[in-house]
Amino acid sequence: MTTHFSYLDPRLQEELKRTAEEIVTPGKGILACDEGNDAIGKHLEGVGLKNTDENRRKYRQLLFTTKGLSSHISAIILHESTVYQKVDDGTPFPELLRRSGIIPGIKVDRDVVPLFLSEDEVTTQGLDNLAQTCAKFKKLGCRFAKWRAPLKIGLHTPSPRAIRDTAAVLARYAAVCQSEGLVPIVEPDVLIDGSHGIGRTQKVTEVVLAAVYKALSDHHVYLEGTLLKPNMVTSGQACPIKSSPAEVGLATVTAFRRTIPAAVPGIVFLSGGQSEEDATLNLNAINQASLRAPLRAPWVLSFSFGRALQQSVWSAWAGNDANVQKAQMELLKRAKANSDASLGKYTRGAATAAATRGNYTRDHRY
Repeated sequence: MTTHFSYLDPRLQEELKRTAEEIVTPGKGILACDEGNDAIGKHLEGVGLKNTDENRRKYRQLLFTTKGLSSHISAIILHESTVYQKVDDGTPFPELLRRSGIIPGIKVDRDVVPLFLSEDEVTTQGLDNLAQTCAKFKKLGCRFAKWRAPLKIGLHTPSPRAIRDTAAVLARYAAVCQSEGLVPIVEPDVLIDGSHGIGRTQKVTEVVLAAVYKALSDHHVYLEGTLLKPNMVTSGQACPIKSSPAEVGLATVTAFRRTIPAAVPGIVFLSGGQSEEDATLNLNAINQASLRAPLRAPWVLSFSFGRALQQSVWSAWAGNDANVQKAQMELLKRAKANSDASLGKYTRGAATAAATRGNYTRDHRY
């Protein structure tokens, strides 16, 4: 038993809780636009454009100026460089989002480095000066942060040490975020890489989430002022037996009911390299499973998709300014599809050829 403990100031609790609940407004989700310059550069090169600051700005302006986006998107995760960019009229991106009714947030982790003496496992860096980083972006208008910690399933992984490290780092990050008034989105990402079946993914996900929530408790993190961004429970990308959406829904909700406290207001899934359509179908099945006894869930189950909201956008835009409106319509179509799926009401019909194309990249880096 700890010898001393105090809760957050009630006013800070209320601020964090209000932001978290606003982000998971039923029927709305998050657009993740926090790719690093190298990652978005690959997309730009794919449409014949150079990876320049101006081209990155133009693409993100296309996304952020989409009319009606706030009907389905409650928040957008920004990369550090994007916070300082502006639309053509000089309005900073965070201000544009606020005016549109969308909450701006920030990616604060500094990507991964090898975990010493492990079997190709990693740890996420960025805790140094994190409080100052959070305070800076809070002043610039961000209201939440995101930190990703990936874990890979292998013959001997994730190891107990990697799981403990992941949990401790995520908990420390979350506590620092809350101290500076930002809602932490906690992202333990059990990767889709591998040939394992859905049962192995479920067990690993349960072990990881149990460790994460034990660490969050140990660090006195205020759960009502947090969100979880986990993987869906699916079979590995190279598994010869692909899990059906119904199987994904059952396994995911079962794993979560065993590990995630009811105090958490919402869960916003990452897509993990699934195609746009697969991610939407699985999200829909998860919500349908969560709405029925005996798996009825206490949390809002929504989305925080990057690749699974933008593949069709890139295809439609193709680097041509004349295609901006066409690309924005694709973004609205996918956002609406996932909005419906977050309510368990999605029906097939929104998928283009790009939406059914896989987004998997081995050892994907943001």
